[in-house]
Amino acid sequence: MTPNSAQIATNWLETAGLRPTRQRVSLAELLVGDGNHRHVTAESLYESAQTEGAVVSLATVYNTLRAFCEAGVLQEITVDGSRSYFDTNTHDHPHFFWEDECRLSDAPADQLVIQQLPDAPEGVEIASVDVVIRLRKT
Repeated sequence: MTPNSAQIATNWLETAGLRPTRQRVSLAELLVGDGNHRHVTAESLYESAQTEGAVVSLATVYNTLRAFCEAGVLQEITVDGSRSYFDTNTHDHPHFFWEDECRLSDAPADQLVIQQLPDAPEGVEIASVDVVIRLRKT
């Protein structure tokens, strides 16, 4: 990590109204420090943190990812109902899930066309639509 990546991470946290603790900055650097978007699991972020020498527990990674989601700087994408990925790109967009690699990536939003959604039941509104396109090698 570089001094610049720490500043990018700190600014990202402060813009979201999050206190930039040492552990949050370390994890934020791994997520946004180079300015690129990421799709991570808690486990993959934990492994990256360990590789970089950050002192954080897996429980802290989970709690921090939840705090980042609640602050609106991460989007959680659930695959298979039990596997969660966290995306630094919080704009609405579809995803590819690469089954053979257990990897999530962005799909081209400009190629997705949803012509109509069903009406929501009475008393509720549609909050969002998540599109995950599962891919398998042939």
